[in-house]
Amino acid sequence: MTDVHGGGRLCNQIIRNLAVSIISEKFNLYTTYFENERIKSLGIKLFKGTNAFNNTLRLTDSNYFEVLNKQNLKDNLNANGHFFQTKDITNLLYKHLEKEKENIIQENPFRERYNKNDDTFIHIRLTDAAHLNPGLKYYIKSLSLINNKKIYIATDDKAHEIVKDLLKIPNSSLVDYDEIKTIQFASTCKNIILSHGSFSAVIGYLSFFSTVYYPEYEQGRIWYGDMFSIPLWNMIPTQK
Repeated sequence: MTDVHGGGRLCNQIIRNLAVSIISEKFNLYTTYFENERIKSLGIKLFKGTNAFNNTLRLTDSNYFEVLNKQNLKDNLNANGHFFQTKDITNLLYKHLEKEKENIIQENPFRERYNKNDDTFIHIRLTDAAHLNPGLKYYIKSLSLINNKKIYIATDDKAHEIVKDLLKIPNSSLVDYDEIKTIQFASTCKNIILSHGSFSAVIGYLSFFSTVYYPEYEQGRIWYGDMFSIPLWNMIPTQK
């Protein structure tokens, strides 16, 4: 069978699992997924078919579309160790999630907020990646483009100076939900200001009715692929 697991936190798992699920659905592959129940709680369906084979094919960023575009597939897939965070793959995932949005919306406990607020949500990735954070000027510049009513901030380091400075802005507050509810709440806000990493990216992918901002970055300097170049998202220059 095809068994999807591998390194990374929740949203790395979402991206990897969904990338494999799309291929599994085309070829009816019997597939199991790490973190399936938590991902299912977001309303994201992962396909589990019936076909299992004796041979296994390595699925990578490089051969992803070659495998997806095959007429027939007679192999299980081994996707572990790969992250599928290229521009082309994540744009495919984004379009797939758009088609699944009714189920995702229905599973969101904050669904009554969709299209009924002028709120801004900011995700600030820090801790081990604080040295790559786009900096306070990026968040301030993004906020200057928005007519804010309330500002909600989620972060992995509440004591960081960037967070403290942003909390000085009137009507700003911290969000203290678990990972799933943070994604769900964020996706209902009218404006989304993203940081780095897969958690930010997935918030953006599920924000179907929001205006999304993300920081400019140097591809060779960050640890992930080009998963933010989504049509209609707004890239903000990050001169610190």
